[in-house]
Amino acid sequence: MRVFTPDEIAENNQSKYLGVLVAAKYARELNLLPTEALAMEHEKKLSTRALEAITSGQVEYRLVRRRRPEAE
Repeated sequence: MRVFTPDEIAENNQSKYLGVLVAAKYARELNLLPTEALAMEHEKKLSTRALEAITSGQVEYRLVRRRRPEAE
């Protein structure tokens, strides 16, 4: 198991908290892929693979403001 420090996560992200949130969302997306697509590194947990991708800068993301429902 690899340990990620908050400084590592914050290095390529706006903050360590945002980096962890994006990694969690990315791990959920990896979980939806077929098992054949993930066969190359099956010994690593999805959360570890997601954090590695986030800290290395492999994942690009953008923040989208949530639209509030319009009042009638």
